[in-house]
Amino acid sequence: MTIRHLLGRHLPLTLALLLGTACQAHAGTPAKPTKGAPKVTFQLPAAFAGDSVMTAMLAELERSHRDLRLPDYDTPYYVAYTVKETDHRSIAGKQGAVFVDEDERTRTAFVDVRVGGYAFDNSEDVELDWVEEGVYEPSSVMPIDDSVPAIRHALWLITDLRYRQALSSYLKVKGQRVYKVDDAQKRPSFSPAPPAVRVDAPIALGRDDARWQRLVAELGAILASDPEIFDSEVNVVAEVETRWLANTEGVRLRTVQPMYAIHASAYTRAADGMLLDTSFDFYGPTEADLPDDATLVARTRQIVSDLAALRAAPVLDPYTGPAILESAATGVFFHEVLGHRLEGHRQQSDTDGQTFAKHLGHPVLPDFLSLVDDPTRTTAGPVRLNGHYAYDDEGVAAQQVVLVDHGVLKAFLSGRRPPEGFDRSNGHGRAQGNRRPVSRMGNLVVEAHTTVTDDTLRAHLLEEVRKQGKPFGLVIRDISGGSTNTSSYGYQAFKGEARMVYKVDAATGAETLVRGVEIVGTPLVTISKIIAAGTHTGVFNGYCGAESGMVPVSTVAPATLFSEIELQRSAKPRTQGPALPPPPATTGPGAP
Repeated sequence: MTIRHLLGRHLPLTLALLLGTACQAHAGTPAKPTKGAPKVTFQLPAAFAGDSVMTAMLAELERSHRDLRLPDYDTPYYVAYTVKETDHRSIAGKQGAVFVDEDERTRTAFVDVRVGGYAFDNSEDVELDWVEEGVYEPSSVMPIDDSVPAIRHALWLITDLRYRQALSSYLKVKGQRVYKVDDAQKRPSFSPAPPAVRVDAPIALGRDDARWQRLVAELGAILASDPEIFDSEVNVVAEVETRWLANTEGVRLRTVQPMYAIHASAYTRAADGMLLDTSFDFYGPTEADLPDDATLVARTRQIVSDLAALRAAPVLDPYTGPAILESAATGVFFHEVLGHRLEGHRQQSDTDGQTFAKHLGHPVLPDFLSLVDDPTRTTAGPVRLNGHYAYDDEGVAAQQVVLVDHGVLKAFLSGRRPPEGFDRSNGHGRAQGNRRPVSRMGNLVVEAHTTVTDDTLRAHLLEEVRKQGKPFGLVIRDISGGSTNTSSYGYQAFKGEARMVYKVDAATGAETLVRGVEIVGTPLVTISKIIAAGTHTGVFNGYCGAESGMVPVSTVAPATLFSEIELQRSAKPRTQGPALPPPPATTGPGAP
Protein backbone atom coordinates (compact mmCIF):
# COMPACT_ATOMS: atom_id res chain seq x y z
CA MET A 1 0.00 0.00 0.00
CA THR A 2 1.23 3.48 -0.71
CA ILE A 3 0.16 6.98 0.12
CA ARG A 4 1.38 9.92 -1.87
CA HIS A 5 0.51 12.89 -3.99
CA LEU A 6 -0.21 11.49 -7.43
CA LEU A 7 -1.05 14.19 -9.93
CA GLY A 8 2.50 14.29 -11.22
CA ARG A 9 2.16 10.63 -12.17
CA HIS A 10 -0.77 11.35 -14.52
CA LEU A 11 -3.21 9.29 -12.45
CA PRO A 12 -6.76 10.70 -12.57
CA LEU A 13 -8.34 12.23 -9.63
CA THR A 14 -9.39 9.11 -9.25
CA LEU A 15 -27.30 1.61 11.13
CA ALA A 16 -27.41 -1.14 13.00
CA LEU A 17 -28.84 -4.25 11.39
CA LEU A 18 -28.61 -7.64 12.99
CA LEU A 19 -27.10 -10.30 10.81
CA GLY A 20 -29.93 -11.94 8.88
CA THR A 21 -30.39 -15.62 8.24
CA ALA A 22 -28.51 -16.78 5.16
CA CYS A 23 -30.79 -17.30 2.18
CA GLN A 24 -30.36 -20.48 0.18
CA ALA A 25 -32.35 -20.18 -3.05
CA HIS A 26 -33.42 -23.38 -4.76
CA ALA A 27 -32.62 -24.06 -8.37
CA GLY A 28 -35.27 -22.83 -10.75
CA THR A 29 -36.85 -20.38 -8.28
CA PRO A 30 -36.29 -16.68 -7.70
CA ALA A 31 -33.95 -15.77 -4.83
CA LYS A 32 -35.80 -15.26 -1.56
CA PRO A 33 -35.28 -12.07 0.45
CA THR A 34 -33.34 -12.21 3.70
CA LYS A 35 -35.61 -12.93 6.67
CA GLY A 36 -37.00 -9.71 8.08
CA ALA A 37 -35.86 -7.56 5.17
CA PRO A 38 -38.36 -5.17 3.59
CA LYS A 39 -39.69 -6.04 0.14
CA VAL A 40 -37.61 -4.30 -2.49
CA THR A 41 -39.21 -2.39 -5.34
CA PHE A 42 -37.40 -1.79 -8.59
CA GLN A 43 -39.56 1.16 -9.56
CA LEU A 44 -37.54 4.26 -10.42
CA PRO A 45 -37.68 6.67 -7.44
CA ALA A 46 -39.27 9.99 -8.30
CA ALA A 47 -36.02 11.82 -7.49
CA PHE A 48 -34.35 9.97 -10.41
CA ALA A 49 -36.91 11.08 -13.00
CA GLY A 50 -35.14 11.53 -16.32
CA ASP A 51 -32.00 9.69 -15.20
CA SER A 52 -31.30 7.20 -17.98
CA VAL A 53 -28.43 5.45 -16.20
CA MET A 54 -30.48 4.60 -13.10
CA THR A 55 -33.46 3.69 -15.31
CA ALA A 56 -31.32 1.16 -17.18
CA MET A 57 -29.70 -0.18 -14.01
CA LEU A 58 -33.01 -0.80 -12.24
CA ALA A 59 -34.59 -2.43 -15.28
CA GLU A 60 -31.71 -4.87 -15.67
CA LEU A 61 -31.41 -5.36 -11.90
CA GLU A 62 -35.08 -6.36 -11.67
CA ARG A 63 -34.69 -8.80 -14.57
CA SER A 64 -31.62 -10.38 -12.98
CA HIS A 65 -33.29 -10.58 -9.57
CA ARG A 66 -36.36 -12.25 -11.09
CA ASP A 67 -35.00 -14.48 -13.84
CA LEU A 68 -31.24 -15.02 -13.53
CA ARG A 69 -30.70 -18.76 -13.07
CA LEU A 70 -29.13 -21.85 -14.57
CA PRO A 71 -30.85 -25.25 -14.28
CA ASP A 72 -29.87 -27.19 -11.14
CA TYR A 73 -27.82 -24.31 -9.72
CA ASP A 74 -28.42 -21.67 -7.05
CA THR A 75 -29.83 -18.30 -7.98
CA PRO A 76 -28.10 -15.13 -6.74
CA TYR A 77 -29.12 -13.83 -3.35
CA TYR A 78 -27.58 -10.41 -4.05
CA VAL A 79 -26.82 -8.35 -7.16
CA ALA A 80 -25.37 -4.82 -7.25
CA TYR A 81 -24.53 -2.46 -10.10
CA THR A 82 -22.12 0.47 -9.87
CA VAL A 83 -21.50 2.84 -12.77
CA LYS A 84 -18.91 5.61 -12.46
CA GLU A 85 -18.63 8.49 -14.88
CA THR A 86 -15.49 10.64 -14.82
CA ASP A 87 -15.38 14.03 -16.49
CA HIS A 88 -11.67 14.88 -16.49
CA ARG A 89 -9.82 18.03 -17.55
CA SER A 90 -6.02 18.31 -17.41
CA ILE A 91 -3.56 21.08 -18.33
CA ALA A 92 0.11 20.26 -17.79
CA GLY A 93 3.42 21.70 -18.84
CA LYS A 94 7.08 22.38 -18.19
CA GLN A 95 9.82 24.78 -19.27
CA GLY A 96 7.26 27.56 -19.62
CA ALA A 97 5.24 25.66 -22.22
CA VAL A 98 1.98 23.71 -22.15
CA PHE A 99 2.51 19.99 -22.90
CA VAL A 100 -0.96 18.60 -22.23
CA ASP A 101 -4.37 20.17 -22.72
CA GLU A 102 -7.05 17.48 -22.75
CA ASP A 103 -10.62 16.60 -21.85
CA GLU A 104 -11.85 13.07 -21.27
CA ARG A 105 -15.20 11.61 -20.27
CA THR A 106 -15.53 7.92 -19.42
CA ARG A 107 -17.98 5.51 -17.79
CA THR A 108 -17.15 2.12 -16.31
CA ALA A 109 -19.23 -0.49 -14.48
CA PHE A 110 -18.69 -2.89 -11.60
CA VAL A 111 -21.15 -5.76 -11.16
CA ASP A 112 -21.30 -7.80 -7.95
CA VAL A 113 -23.23 -11.09 -8.10
CA ARG A 114 -23.31 -13.28 -4.98
CA VAL A 115 -24.40 -16.89 -4.61
CA GLY A 116 -25.01 -18.60 -1.27
CA GLY A 117 -26.11 -16.39 1.58
CA TYR A 118 -24.88 -13.60 3.83
CA ALA A 119 -23.26 -16.09 6.22
CA PHE A 120 -21.26 -17.83 3.49
CA ASP A 121 -20.97 -17.00 -0.19
CA ASN A 122 -18.73 -17.12 -3.25
CA SER A 123 -16.64 -14.13 -2.13
CA GLU A 124 -14.62 -16.51 0.09
CA ASP A 125 -12.80 -17.50 -3.08
CA VAL A 126 -9.68 -15.31 -3.38
CA GLU A 127 -9.80 -15.86 -7.16
CA LEU A 128 -13.48 -14.98 -7.58
CA ASP A 129 -12.79 -12.20 -10.12
CA TRP A 130 -10.33 -14.25 -12.15
CA VAL A 131 -11.60 -14.98 -15.66
CA GLU A 132 -10.55 -18.40 -16.90
CA GLU A 133 -8.68 -18.69 -20.16
CA GLY A 134 -11.04 -19.06 -23.09
CA VAL A 135 -14.00 -17.49 -21.31
CA TYR A 136 -15.33 -14.38 -23.03
CA GLU A 137 -14.88 -11.31 -20.83
CA PRO A 138 -17.06 -8.35 -21.83
CA SER A 139 -15.71 -4.84 -21.45
CA SER A 140 -16.52 -2.86 -18.32
CA VAL A 141 -16.64 0.35 -20.39
CA MET A 142 -20.15 1.77 -20.54
CA PRO A 143 -21.87 4.01 -23.12
CA ILE A 144 -21.28 7.69 -22.39
CA ASP A 145 -24.52 8.74 -24.00
CA ASP A 146 -27.79 7.98 -22.23
CA SER A 147 -29.06 5.10 -24.33
CA VAL A 148 -31.02 2.87 -21.96
CA PRO A 149 -30.86 -0.18 -24.27
CA ALA A 150 -27.08 0.20 -24.72
CA ILE A 151 -26.48 0.53 -20.98
CA ARG A 152 -28.69 -2.49 -20.25
CA HIS A 153 -26.90 -4.54 -22.89
CA ALA A 154 -23.49 -3.80 -21.33
CA LEU A 155 -24.77 -4.66 -17.84
CA TRP A 156 -26.42 -7.85 -19.11
CA LEU A 157 -23.16 -9.21 -20.51
CA ILE A 158 -21.15 -8.42 -17.37
CA THR A 159 -23.87 -9.83 -15.10
CA ASP A 160 -23.93 -13.12 -16.97
CA LEU A 161 -20.16 -13.51 -16.58
CA ARG A 162 -20.22 -12.58 -12.88
CA TYR A 163 -23.07 -15.02 -12.18
CA ARG A 164 -21.20 -17.91 -13.76
CA GLN A 165 -18.04 -16.95 -11.88
CA ALA A 166 -20.04 -16.73 -8.64
CA LEU A 167 -21.46 -20.23 -9.13
CA SER A 168 -18.03 -21.67 -9.87
CA SER A 169 -16.45 -19.93 -6.88
CA TYR A 170 -19.27 -20.92 -4.53
CA LEU A 171 -18.99 -24.59 -5.40
CA LYS A 172 -15.23 -24.39 -5.02
CA VAL A 173 -15.20 -22.79 -1.55
CA LYS A 174 -18.12 -24.90 -0.37
CA GLY A 175 -16.10 -27.97 -1.23
CA GLN A 176 -13.05 -26.63 0.57
CA ARG A 177 -15.04 -26.34 3.80
CA VAL A 178 -14.99 -30.10 4.28
CA TYR A 179 -11.31 -29.78 5.23
CA LYS A 180 -11.76 -26.91 7.71
CA VAL A 181 -12.64 -27.01 11.40
CA ASP A 182 -16.21 -26.03 12.24
CA ASP A 183 -15.31 -22.69 13.79
CA ALA A 184 -12.71 -21.67 11.20
CA GLN A 185 -14.92 -18.83 9.97
CA LYS A 186 -16.38 -16.68 12.73
CA ARG A 187 -17.64 -13.85 10.56
CA PRO A 188 -20.16 -13.53 7.74
CA SER A 189 -19.04 -13.41 4.14
CA PHE A 190 -21.22 -10.35 3.61
CA SER A 191 -23.35 -8.25 5.93
CA PRO A 192 -26.82 -6.84 5.17
CA ALA A 193 -27.23 -3.10 4.77
CA PRO A 194 -30.33 -0.91 4.85
CA PRO A 195 -31.96 0.55 1.73
CA ALA A 196 -30.94 4.11 0.93
CA VAL A 197 -31.85 6.74 -1.64
CA ARG A 198 -29.68 9.75 -2.40
CA VAL A 199 -29.67 11.93 -5.50
CA ASP A 200 -26.98 14.57 -5.85
CA ALA A 201 -27.53 17.33 -8.37
CA PRO A 202 -25.23 17.30 -11.41
CA ILE A 203 -22.13 19.50 -11.18
CA ALA A 204 -20.69 21.08 -14.29
CA LEU A 205 -16.92 20.95 -14.63
CA GLY A 206 -16.13 24.64 -14.23
CA ARG A 207 -12.62 25.82 -14.92
CA ASP A 208 -10.77 28.99 -15.81
CA ASP A 209 -8.73 27.56 -18.68
CA ALA A 210 -7.05 30.87 -19.53
CA ARG A 211 -5.79 31.27 -15.96
CA TRP A 212 -4.49 27.72 -15.69
CA GLN A 213 -2.76 27.78 -19.07
CA ARG A 214 -1.03 31.01 -18.04
CA LEU A 215 -0.07 29.64 -14.62
CA VAL A 216 1.20 26.33 -15.97
CA ALA A 217 3.51 28.29 -18.26
CA GLU A 218 4.52 30.82 -15.57
CA LEU A 219 5.22 28.27 -12.84
CA GLY A 220 7.03 26.00 -15.31
CA ALA A 221 9.29 28.91 -16.29
CA ILE A 222 10.17 29.52 -12.62
CA LEU A 223 11.21 25.89 -12.20
CA ALA A 224 13.22 26.08 -15.42
CA SER A 225 15.06 29.20 -14.22
CA ASP A 226 17.55 27.05 -12.27
CA PRO A 227 19.75 25.13 -14.76
CA GLU A 228 20.48 22.55 -12.04
CA ILE A 229 16.82 21.47 -12.18
CA PHE A 230 16.90 19.13 -15.16
CA ASP A 231 13.19 18.22 -15.24
CA SER A 232 9.94 19.51 -13.78
CA GLU A 233 6.20 19.50 -14.25
CA VAL A 234 3.16 21.59 -13.39
CA ASN A 235 -0.21 19.90 -13.68
CA VAL A 236 -3.72 21.24 -13.08
CA VAL A 237 -6.59 18.76 -12.91
CA ALA A 238 -10.33 19.33 -12.68
CA GLU A 239 -12.53 16.29 -12.30
CA VAL A 240 -16.10 15.37 -11.44
CA GLU A 241 -17.00 11.77 -10.64
CA THR A 242 -20.67 10.82 -10.84
CA ARG A 243 -21.45 7.44 -9.33
CA TRP A 244 -24.67 5.45 -9.68
CA LEU A 245 -25.18 2.49 -7.33
CA ALA A 246 -28.20 0.17 -7.14
CA ASN A 247 -28.61 -3.23 -5.51
CA THR A 248 -31.26 -5.82 -4.72
CA GLU A 249 -31.51 -4.57 -1.13
CA GLY A 250 -32.96 -1.21 -2.17
CA VAL A 251 -29.93 1.09 -2.39
CA ARG A 252 -30.43 3.76 -5.06
CA LEU A 253 -27.63 6.32 -5.14
CA ARG A 254 -26.35 9.01 -7.43
CA THR A 255 -23.43 10.80 -5.83
CA VAL A 256 -21.40 13.58 -7.41
CA GLN A 257 -17.88 14.32 -6.20
CA PRO A 258 -15.78 17.12 -7.73
CA MET A 259 -12.03 17.46 -7.23
CA TYR A 260 -9.70 20.25 -8.32
CA ALA A 261 -5.95 20.00 -7.85
CA ILE A 262 -2.65 21.54 -8.79
CA HIS A 263 0.68 19.77 -8.61
CA ALA A 264 4.23 21.00 -9.20
CA SER A 265 7.37 18.90 -8.97
CA ALA A 266 11.03 19.24 -9.89
CA TYR A 267 14.12 17.03 -10.08
CA THR A 268 17.81 17.75 -9.60
CA ARG A 269 21.01 15.90 -8.69
CA ALA A 270 23.55 16.48 -5.96
CA ALA A 271 27.25 16.53 -6.84
CA ASP A 272 27.50 12.87 -5.79
CA GLY A 273 24.78 11.90 -8.30
CA MET A 274 21.94 11.42 -5.79
CA LEU A 275 18.54 12.11 -7.34
CA LEU A 276 16.63 14.77 -5.38
CA ASP A 277 13.05 15.93 -5.84
CA THR A 278 10.40 17.96 -4.11
CA SER A 279 6.87 19.07 -4.91
CA PHE A 280 3.69 20.71 -3.72
CA ASP A 281 0.04 19.71 -4.10
CA PHE A 282 -3.21 21.49 -3.38
CA TYR A 283 -6.72 19.99 -3.54
CA GLY A 284 -10.26 21.24 -3.17
CA PRO A 285 -13.85 20.43 -4.18
CA THR A 286 -14.13 23.76 -6.03
CA GLU A 287 -11.73 25.79 -8.13
CA ALA A 288 -11.99 28.58 -5.54
CA ASP A 289 -10.47 26.26 -2.91
CA LEU A 290 -7.13 26.27 -4.74
CA PRO A 291 -4.56 28.95 -3.80
CA ASP A 292 -4.34 32.32 -5.51
CA ASP A 293 -1.63 33.14 -8.05
CA ALA A 294 0.71 34.81 -5.55
CA THR A 295 0.69 31.78 -3.24
CA LEU A 296 1.39 29.40 -6.12
CA VAL A 297 4.27 31.54 -7.37
CA ALA A 298 5.76 31.71 -3.86
CA ARG A 299 5.48 27.94 -3.36
CA THR A 300 7.09 27.32 -6.75
CA ARG A 301 10.02 29.55 -5.85
CA GLN A 302 10.27 27.59 -2.59
CA ILE A 303 10.74 24.39 -4.61
CA VAL A 304 13.70 25.98 -6.38
CA SER A 305 15.30 27.13 -3.10
CA ASP A 306 14.63 23.81 -1.33
CA LEU A 307 16.35 21.85 -4.11
CA ALA A 308 19.33 24.20 -4.02
CA ALA A 309 19.59 23.64 -0.26
CA LEU A 310 19.28 19.87 -0.66
CA ARG A 311 22.04 19.79 -3.27
CA ALA A 312 24.36 21.49 -0.79
CA ALA A 313 23.24 19.41 2.21
CA PRO A 314 25.44 16.63 3.61
CA VAL A 315 24.33 13.00 3.47
CA LEU A 316 23.09 11.63 6.79
CA ASP A 317 24.39 8.23 7.80
CA PRO A 318 21.86 5.63 9.04
CA TYR A 319 20.48 6.85 12.36
CA THR A 320 18.63 5.58 15.41
CA GLY A 321 17.59 8.08 18.04
CA PRO A 322 15.12 10.78 19.11
CA ALA A 323 13.17 12.65 16.45
CA ILE A 324 10.23 14.98 15.95
CA LEU A 325 7.87 14.20 13.11
CA GLU A 326 6.05 17.39 12.22
CA SER A 327 2.32 17.21 11.62
CA ALA A 328 2.16 16.18 7.94
CA ALA A 329 4.92 13.61 8.49
CA THR A 330 3.07 12.23 11.54
CA GLY A 331 -0.06 11.84 9.41
CA VAL A 332 1.73 9.79 6.77
CA PHE A 333 3.39 7.72 9.51
CA PHE A 334 0.04 6.81 11.13
CA HIS A 335 -1.54 6.08 7.75
CA GLU A 336 1.15 3.54 6.91
CA VAL A 337 1.98 2.09 10.32
CA LEU A 338 -1.51 1.81 11.86
CA GLY A 339 -4.18 2.75 9.32
CA HIS A 340 -3.58 -0.06 6.82
CA ARG A 341 -3.15 -2.59 9.60
CA LEU A 342 -6.56 -1.66 11.03
CA GLU A 343 -8.42 -2.27 7.75
CA GLY A 344 -10.91 -5.04 8.48
CA HIS A 345 -10.22 -7.37 5.57
CA ARG A 346 -6.58 -7.68 6.71
CA GLN A 347 -7.66 -9.35 9.98
CA GLN A 348 -9.13 -12.45 8.35
CA SER A 349 -6.75 -13.71 5.69
CA ASP A 350 -3.93 -16.17 6.25
CA THR A 351 -1.89 -14.21 3.73
CA ASP A 352 -1.95 -11.08 5.94
CA GLY A 353 0.24 -10.46 8.95
CA GLN A 354 -2.80 -9.61 11.15
CA THR A 355 -0.60 -7.39 13.32
CA PHE A 356 -3.46 -6.16 15.50
CA ALA A 357 -6.12 -8.84 14.90
CA LYS A 358 -5.97 -10.11 18.50
CA HIS A 359 -5.38 -6.73 20.16
CA LEU A 360 -9.02 -5.55 20.52
CA GLY A 361 -9.47 -4.11 23.99
CA HIS A 362 -5.72 -3.87 24.54
CA PRO A 363 -3.36 -0.86 24.43
CA VAL A 364 -1.66 -0.28 21.09
CA LEU A 365 -0.75 3.42 21.51
CA PRO A 366 0.26 5.67 24.40
CA ASP A 367 -2.81 6.59 26.46
CA PHE A 368 -2.64 10.26 25.45
CA LEU A 369 -3.44 9.36 21.82
CA SER A 370 -6.64 8.30 20.05
CA LEU A 371 -7.19 7.43 16.40
CA VAL A 372 -10.42 8.10 14.49
CA ASP A 373 -11.40 7.69 10.86
CA ASP A 374 -14.19 10.08 9.89
CA PRO A 375 -15.17 10.33 6.20
CA THR A 376 -18.17 12.49 7.16
CA ARG A 377 -15.77 15.30 8.05
CA THR A 378 -15.21 17.83 5.26
CA THR A 379 -12.57 20.16 6.73
CA ALA A 380 -9.81 20.44 9.30
CA GLY A 381 -9.66 24.13 10.11
CA PRO A 382 -9.56 25.94 6.76
CA VAL A 383 -8.28 22.90 4.85
CA ARG A 384 -10.67 20.78 2.79
CA LEU A 385 -10.20 17.04 3.30
CA ASN A 386 -9.77 14.64 0.38
CA GLY A 387 -11.17 11.62 2.23
CA HIS A 388 -14.74 12.90 2.59
CA TYR A 389 -17.66 10.93 1.12
CA ALA A 390 -21.33 10.40 1.96
CA TYR A 391 -21.73 6.73 0.99
CA ASP A 392 -19.05 4.13 0.40
CA ASP A 393 -18.76 1.96 -2.71
CA GLU A 394 -20.94 -0.77 -1.16
CA GLY A 395 -23.90 1.56 -0.62
CA VAL A 396 -23.36 2.08 3.12
CA ALA A 397 -23.48 5.53 4.71
CA ALA A 398 -20.09 6.87 5.80
CA GLN A 399 -19.55 6.72 9.55
CA GLN A 400 -17.07 8.01 12.09
CA VAL A 401 -15.15 5.09 13.61
CA VAL A 402 -13.15 5.35 16.82
CA LEU A 403 -10.32 2.94 16.13
CA VAL A 404 -8.16 3.65 19.18
CA ASP A 405 -9.51 5.35 22.31
CA HIS A 406 -6.87 6.70 24.72
CA GLY A 407 -4.42 4.10 23.48
CA VAL A 408 -6.82 1.11 23.51
CA LEU A 409 -7.83 -0.61 20.24
CA LYS A 410 -11.63 -0.49 19.88
CA ALA A 411 -12.50 -1.29 16.26
CA PHE A 412 -11.37 -1.91 12.71
CA LEU A 413 -12.32 -0.18 9.47
CA SER A 414 -14.97 -2.34 7.87
CA GLY A 415 -16.72 -2.82 4.59
CA ARG A 416 -19.57 -5.27 4.20
CA ARG A 417 -17.24 -8.19 4.84
CA PRO A 418 -16.66 -7.45 8.52
CA PRO A 419 -13.75 -8.79 10.58
CA GLU A 420 -14.20 -11.37 13.31
CA GLY A 421 -16.21 -10.00 16.23
CA PHE A 422 -18.25 -7.59 14.09
CA ASP A 423 -21.41 -8.19 12.05
CA ARG A 424 -21.86 -5.07 9.94
CA SER A 425 -20.10 -2.48 7.83
CA ASN A 426 -19.08 0.89 9.22
CA GLY A 427 -19.09 2.50 5.78
CA HIS A 428 -15.47 2.05 4.70
CA GLY A 429 -15.78 -0.19 1.62
CA ARG A 430 -13.99 1.81 -1.08
CA ALA A 431 -12.66 1.30 -4.59
CA GLN A 432 -11.34 3.13 -7.60
CA GLY A 433 -13.31 2.82 -10.81
CA ASN A 434 -14.65 -0.68 -11.43
CA ARG A 435 -12.57 -2.53 -8.83
CA ARG A 436 -14.04 -4.64 -6.01
CA PRO A 437 -14.35 -2.57 -2.80
CA VAL A 438 -12.43 -3.49 0.34
CA SER A 439 -12.09 -1.71 3.69
CA ARG A 440 -10.07 1.50 3.28
CA MET A 441 -9.29 4.70 5.15
CA GLY A 442 -11.01 8.02 4.50
CA ASN A 443 -10.04 10.87 6.84
CA LEU A 444 -7.66 9.42 9.44
CA VAL A 445 -7.43 11.74 12.47
CA VAL A 446 -4.79 11.46 15.21
CA GLU A 447 -6.14 13.06 18.39
CA ALA A 448 -3.74 14.05 21.17
CA HIS A 449 -5.39 14.47 24.60
CA THR A 450 -2.25 15.87 26.24
CA THR A 451 -0.20 18.32 24.20
CA VAL A 452 2.73 20.70 24.53
CA THR A 453 3.70 23.79 22.59
CA ASP A 454 6.10 23.62 19.66
CA ASP A 455 8.87 25.17 21.77
CA THR A 456 8.30 22.67 24.57
CA LEU A 457 8.27 19.76 22.11
CA ARG A 458 11.64 20.91 20.77
CA ALA A 459 12.98 21.27 24.34
CA HIS A 460 11.83 17.71 25.08
CA LEU A 461 13.68 16.54 21.96
CA LEU A 462 16.94 18.05 23.18
CA GLU A 463 16.40 16.61 26.67
CA GLU A 464 15.92 13.15 25.19
CA VAL A 465 18.96 13.52 22.94
CA ARG A 466 21.17 14.51 25.88
CA LYS A 467 19.75 11.77 28.11
CA GLN A 468 20.64 9.18 25.48
CA GLY A 469 24.07 10.71 24.91
CA LYS A 470 23.40 11.35 21.22
CA PRO A 471 25.24 14.14 19.39
CA PHE A 472 22.04 15.28 17.69
CA GLY A 473 18.35 14.63 17.22
CA LEU A 474 16.21 15.00 14.11
CA VAL A 475 13.27 17.08 12.94
CA ILE A 476 11.48 15.52 9.96
CA ARG A 477 9.33 18.18 8.33
CA ASP A 478 8.16 16.42 5.21
CA ILE A 479 7.47 12.87 4.09
CA SER A 480 6.58 12.80 0.42
CA GLY A 481 4.92 9.41 0.65
CA GLY A 482 5.30 5.98 2.11
CA SER A 483 4.63 2.29 1.76
CA THR A 484 3.95 -0.61 4.07
CA ASN A 485 3.87 -4.38 3.91
CA THR A 486 1.05 -6.19 5.71
CA SER A 487 1.39 -9.61 4.09
CA SER A 488 2.32 -12.67 6.14
CA TYR A 489 5.01 -13.68 3.66
CA GLY A 490 7.03 -10.48 4.16
CA TYR A 491 8.45 -8.42 6.99
CA GLN A 492 5.85 -6.39 8.90
CA ALA A 493 7.65 -3.16 8.11
CA PHE A 494 7.03 0.30 6.72
CA LYS A 495 9.09 2.89 4.86
CA GLY A 496 8.61 6.63 4.47
CA GLU A 497 10.35 8.89 1.97
CA ALA A 498 11.74 11.58 4.31
CA ARG A 499 12.41 14.66 2.22
CA MET A 500 13.24 17.65 4.46
CA VAL A 501 15.22 16.35 7.46
CA TYR A 502 17.16 18.52 9.92
CA LYS A 503 19.83 17.57 12.42
CA VAL A 504 19.40 19.41 15.73
CA ASP A 505 22.71 19.79 17.56
CA ALA A 506 22.54 18.48 21.15
CA ALA A 507 24.67 21.30 22.53
CA THR A 508 23.48 24.34 20.62
CA GLY A 509 20.11 23.37 19.15
CA ALA A 510 21.28 24.57 15.74
CA GLU A 511 19.59 22.96 12.73
CA THR A 512 21.39 21.54 9.70
CA LEU A 513 19.55 20.25 6.62
CA VAL A 514 20.61 16.72 5.62
CA ARG A 515 19.60 14.35 2.85
CA GLY A 516 19.67 10.75 1.73
CA VAL A 517 17.61 8.87 4.35
CA GLU A 518 14.30 7.02 4.66
CA ILE A 519 12.24 6.28 7.78
CA VAL A 520 11.94 2.54 8.37
CA GLY A 521 10.73 0.28 11.15
CA THR A 522 8.24 -2.26 12.40
CA PRO A 523 4.88 -1.06 13.73
CA LEU A 524 4.69 -2.57 17.22
CA VAL A 525 8.13 -1.30 18.17
CA THR A 526 7.97 2.14 16.56
CA ILE A 527 4.59 3.28 17.90
CA SER A 528 5.70 2.37 21.43
CA LYS A 529 8.38 5.08 21.17
CA ILE A 530 5.94 8.04 20.92
CA ILE A 531 6.41 10.15 24.07
CA ALA A 532 4.76 13.53 23.34
CA ALA A 533 2.51 15.41 20.91
CA GLY A 534 2.32 19.03 19.82
CA THR A 535 -0.60 21.42 20.07
CA HIS A 536 -1.10 22.36 16.43
CA THR A 537 -2.40 19.90 13.83
CA GLY A 538 -1.65 19.71 10.13
CA VAL A 539 -3.19 17.98 7.12
CA PHE A 540 -1.78 15.64 4.51
CA ASN A 541 -4.04 15.33 1.45
CA GLY A 542 -3.23 12.74 -1.16
CA TYR A 543 -4.19 9.44 -2.76
CA CYS A 544 -3.66 5.96 -1.37
CA GLY A 545 -3.09 2.84 -3.44
CA ALA A 546 -4.02 -0.68 -2.32
CA GLU A 547 -5.90 -3.73 -3.67
CA SER A 548 -8.97 -1.72 -4.70
CA GLY A 549 -7.00 0.99 -6.49
CA MET A 550 -6.26 4.64 -5.77
CA VAL A 551 -8.69 6.44 -3.46
CA PRO A 552 -8.50 10.01 -2.09
CA VAL A 553 -7.48 10.17 1.57
CA SER A 554 -6.47 12.66 4.24
CA THR A 555 -4.63 12.50 7.53
CA VAL A 556 -4.97 15.06 10.32
CA ALA A 557 -2.30 14.91 13.01
CA PRO A 558 -0.17 16.90 15.45
CA ALA A 559 3.62 16.85 15.54
CA THR A 560 4.92 13.92 17.59
CA LEU A 561 8.13 13.23 19.50
CA PHE A 562 9.69 9.76 19.36
CA SER A 563 12.29 8.59 21.82
CA GLU A 564 13.70 6.49 19.00
CA ILE A 565 13.20 6.31 15.29
CA GLU A 566 15.27 4.59 12.61
CA LEU A 567 16.45 6.00 9.31
CA GLN A 568 18.25 4.03 6.63
CA ARG A 569 20.24 5.19 3.64
CA SER A 570 17.99 6.19 0.77
CA ALA A 571 17.51 3.75 -2.07
CA LYS A 572 17.42 6.60 -4.59
CA PRO A 573 19.94 6.01 -7.40
CA ARG A 574 23.20 7.87 -7.80
CA THR A 575 23.95 8.31 -11.48
CA GLN A 576 25.46 10.86 -13.79
CA GLY A 577 23.32 13.63 -15.17
CA PRO A 578 22.84 14.48 -18.87
CA ALA A 579 25.99 14.45 -21.01
CA LEU A 580 25.20 17.93 -22.38
CA PRO A 581 23.95 21.01 -20.54
CA PRO A 582 20.33 21.97 -21.17
CA PRO A 583 19.61 23.70 -24.49
CA PRO A 584 19.52 27.50 -24.48
CA ALA A 585 16.33 29.38 -23.79
CA THR A 586 16.83 31.50 -26.92
CA THR A 587 16.05 30.34 -30.45
CA GLY A 588 16.82 31.44 -33.97
CA PRO A 589 20.00 32.23 -35.93
CA GLY A 590 23.16 32.28 -33.83
CA ALA A 591 21.74 30.26 -30.96
CA PRO A 592 24.20 27.58 -29.80
